[in-house]
Amino acid sequence: MGEKNEQDELLQKAQKVCSGREYCISDIMSLLDRWGARDEKTKSAVINKLIGEKFLDEVRYCRAFARDHFTYSQWGRVKITQGLKSKNIPAEAIAAGLEAIDEGEYLALLRKIIGEQQKRIKAKNRYDLKGKILRHALGKGFESHLVYDVINSVFNDRSSE
Repeated sequence: MGEKNEQDELLQKAQKVCSGREYCISDIMSLLDRWGARDEKTKSAVINKLIGEKFLDEVRYCRAFARDHFTYSQWGRVKITQGLKSKNIPAEAIAAGLEAIDEGEYLALLRKIIGEQQKRIKAKNRYDLKGKILRHALGKGFESHLVYDVINSVFNDRSSE
């Protein structure tokens, strides 16, 4: 009787938390641990009910995570993927989540970041400047081939002026 009561109490707490914002399974598992869930059976029962009632959805979480970190933190796909992998989210869900990022907006943000860095950075020469911009953009999580292309197009546009 006590185990069922504990499970219901944990389920209600988790439903309340999940109704406020998106969570992934690993986040809820951590919360259940903090709330004192005794065994794996109880945790998995709560998680399964949350998934069944659509309180938890890994793909929906990935879309929200990708959209928010792209928009507000200006992260690239590589860094977003690493953040999601650290939460033990399956690769299929991560791929579906990354589709929430529009390709045009993605390239526009990369151009904006490179342009801002180009104005802000002091460098001895053109190669030093390119290297510093490259490291910054890669640190933000943008793919290297896109960063190279955008840096080269920015510098080629600038040299033709």
